[in-house]
Amino acid sequence: MRRLFWKFFSVVWLAMAGSIALLFAISTLFQSPFEEEVANREQTLALETTAQVLQSQGLDAATNLMAAMQRTGRNIPISVTPIGLAIDCVSIAADDLVRNAVSNGDCYRVQIAASAQSAISRVWPRTVPWLAALLAAAAAAYWLARYFITPVEQLRYGLRALANGQLDVRIAHTIGSKRDEITSLAHDLDITATRLQELQVAQRQLFHDVSHELRSPLSRLQAAIGVLQQNPARLTAMVERMGREVERLDELVGEILTLARLSERSSPRFERQTLDVVDLAREIVEDAGFEAQARGIIVQYKGVDSFIASVNGELIYRAIENVIRNAITHTEAGTLVLVTAEIHDQQLLLSIEDEGFGVPEAELETIFQPFSQSLTATTRAGFGLGLAITRRAAEWHGGSATATNTATGGLRVDITIPGHPADE
Repeated sequence: MRRLFWKFFSVVWLAMAGSIALLFAISTLFQSPFEEEVANREQTLALETTAQVLQSQGLDAATNLMAAMQRTGRNIPISVTPIGLAIDCVSIAADDLVRNAVSNGDCYRVQIAASAQSAISRVWPRTVPWLAALLAAAAAAYWLARYFITPVEQLRYGLRALANGQLDVRIAHTIGSKRDEITSLAHDLDITATRLQELQVAQRQLFHDVSHELRSPLSRLQAAIGVLQQNPARLTAMVERMGREVERLDELVGEILTLARLSERSSPRFERQTLDVVDLAREIVEDAGFEAQARGIIVQYKGVDSFIASVNGELIYRAIENVIRNAITHTEAGTLVLVTAEIHDQQLLLSIEDEGFGVPEAELETIFQPFSQSLTATTRAGFGLGLAITRRAAEWHGGSATATNTATGGLRVDITIPGHPADE
């Protein structure tokens, strides 16, 4: 990360230094001729004035004038040199840097002495502000590099922690309250870490629940084998019992595989068919109602006559059947399980309502989790995968599955199914 910091710093500082150097060159190019012309005019004026004062007021007055010019900061090196009598001034020629003046019968040469300043001394005062600008640019480049690279270092730390399995890492709070893309990326990393942590917890819970559900039928199989070993005469009864346990294991494995396949939304493995979902629901209602007659339960359908959709028939069948059979299991004997169907915004809303005891408000979401069983359930039926499969199947089709308690105390499950594929 140090290399990235110095690369960023170098690029920013070189860009700023190049701009400053360009401005300095332009300033020097256009300002130097003007400054030289002004300096030459000042020197000529000072030379003329000194020569006139010398000629009209004498050497002392000219000396005082030169001292006064030095005190004002005008660095004009004027010298006054006697060269002879007044007649000598006629024979000595003058030029731009030399004037001849006669004072009290003597001839004096007033001239501009050669500057003792070096080129660096002349340029230095004009260079200092630009050098200060370069130092300020370096400080700004350093601050910018730190501003951008520090969050990147935090992101690198977070990603490395995730790669090492530290799913509890959070970095957004270390970046501060900035409002930029890097901060948004840090928040996204925290969300990702939270989601991975939740998935890890869910995976561990799933392993625990699967092992628990497998242990019961396997224990019963072992017990049946033990009984056979002690009493071979009970072979027929034990074989039937073992067959039921094998069927239960097969059902459990099938539901787990279905749930796993439904979780892979990025690569769906189910084909769609165009069919009437209402006809499917009515068929389930008829079959379930026939089986529920033994407890005096009536399963009734009420709603629209048809709803054509592109769905996977097996998934929709299992999603609806799971909810209806769950309602029959938990409703009171001699009551009604009502299945209604309505169409809203090109979506079919299937509602399955029972007259049982409902579930606590806190469990209305958890009952859709795998292997979830309501604490208020009076009986334990199935593996707790039915409602989980229902929700995943509905979501696979682009719909949803939710649960609410009814005013009469029962449970109502709503399933929405779009009339078109979710990816259209």
